[in-house]
Amino acid sequence: MMFRAMRAVLSAARSGAGGRAGSSSRFLSGSSSDSRRLAGKVAVITGAASGIGRVTAAEFVRSGARVVLADVQDDLGRAAAAELGGPDTACYTRCDVTDEAQVAAAVDLAVARHGRLDVMFNNAGTLGGRYVAAPIESMDMADFDRVLAVNLRGVAAGIKHAARAMAPHGQGCILCTSSTSGALAGSAPHAYSVSKTAVVGMVRSAAAELAARGVRVNAISPYAIATPMGARAVREMLGLPPGGAGEDEEEVLRRVFEEDFNEMGGGVVLGAEDIARAAVFLASDDARCITGHNLMVDGGFSVAKPLNVPAS
Repeated sequence: MMFRAMRAVLSAARSGAGGRAGSSSRFLSGSSSDSRRLAGKVAVITGAASGIGRVTAAEFVRSGARVVLADVQDDLGRAAAAELGGPDTACYTRCDVTDEAQVAAAVDLAVARHGRLDVMFNNAGTLGGRYVAAPIESMDMADFDRVLAVNLRGVAAGIKHAARAMAPHGQGCILCTSSTSGALAGSAPHAYSVSKTAVVGMVRSAAAELAARGVRVNAISPYAIATPMGARAVREMLGLPPGGAGEDEEEVLRRVFEEDFNEMGGGVVLGAEDIARAAVFLASDDARCITGHNLMVDGGFSVAKPLNVPAS
């Protein structure tokens, strides 16, 4: 079934009355918070070169933290670190989370530069080869393995090496990105859903062990957000070209995220900055007694499923 927004905008475009919008960068608005909730803290964020990771890195710096941005997108990562103030505030390191040695090196870099690690945000993730998956009997097992290697094993490696740095000091916060797709089946390809479900299990298991050693472990589960990864998924669902297309298609994307995917009223639209603010809260001392929790940041999407009954 086509999205309502897609039908409306494409219909208007065909009649010559299509709406216009700017580039997809307009979807990503930074937070205006000037809080110092993370003053003095040192953080590593994986997947920090774009999307949720990049916005969270900026929010962490605004909140007083020093950040190591870890990613495989070198140009974007270096640019992000430079924008955030340079080496005293933010630095970039290449980190493929499927390689445990690179995850360990990112943690070691934070400790070597700043003498400590307070926050580890295991945020790197992948959708897999295609978001619109084939039937389960045709599932690509190589792609399945790749998705779990990034989304689950990468998280496990991040937890392992963050704990190595944090537990001896009796303090620390580990955050991991899950997804509403890990709580509600059928909204994403099997590999992605399975990996995000397993992240929550990993978080709870680690939290149970590490609580006694002063280290908190929590998950954050976003709903659909207009990040580069989110836009790619919607393009595949709608059969649109992979990016860089015309303004009519950008308007389709905007309206899908703001109308079809949006559960909130009053003009509120879920964005990467909402995930970043949730991460700041969980990383701060305000959340000192919260561990083993999966924080759903979804505007109410996971609360209930409306009944498919005719309107009266």
